Amino acid sequence: MEDPIRIALVDDHRLFRSGIASLVEDFGRYTIMFEAGDGEEMIRKISPKNKPHIILLDISMPKMNGIVTAKWLRDNHPDINIIVLSMFEDAEKVLTMVRMGVKGYLLKDSEPHEFEDALCRVSRSEVYYPEFVTRHLVDSINIDYNLIKLNSREVEFLKLAATELTYKEIADHMCISSRTVDGYRDQLFEKLQIKSRIGLVLYAIKHKLIDL
Repeated sequence: MEDPIRIALVDDHRLFRSGIASLVEDFGRYTIMFEAGDGEEMIRKISPKNKPHIILLDISMPKMNGIVTAKWLRDNHPDINIIVLSMFEDAEKVLTMVRMGVKGYLLKDSEPHEFEDALCRVSRSEVYYPEFVTRHLVDSINIDYNLIKLNSREVEFLKLAATELTYKEIADHMCISSRTVDGYRDQLFEKLQIKSRIGLVLYAIKHKLIDL
């Protein structure tokens, strides 16, 4: 008989942890190694002799939240697989956790069979991303593709547009006419689906074209 797959629960809601622990045990192939209310408590409990295969991780927790905890795990125990159990499905949080290397992402109102499927896949070193996670990933790729299509002069203009220079001063800096600067601005508005200079600045920040 194979040894059970060791699971750790990291969530600040005790009743939720209790329900998930019972569900996990009912699946039969898994055992709960320990529970923790946040990342700090998890760090205190984890050790070479007390190391889970999979950690079920909440995002919103006191003291040390799921994002910080996932980064710590990636840096210190990259062999531990993470499945996020969260109420959040917005793109920013989802993509942040995926970039942290989580292997699964589930909403807390998911069906038990979805949860079991996620555990099964991740225990086989696969990933489990539901439709909304896949959609966010595809959208992020499409957004990043816009950056690839920018030529060097457009990127130069975008960086300068994120400064306090006026459009006339940007034209002088780039040794071009004010009309050409207007052309770069309008092209970027169309390519990036942005309607203002503030939007250009936010885009430059998001894609790390400028340092804050």
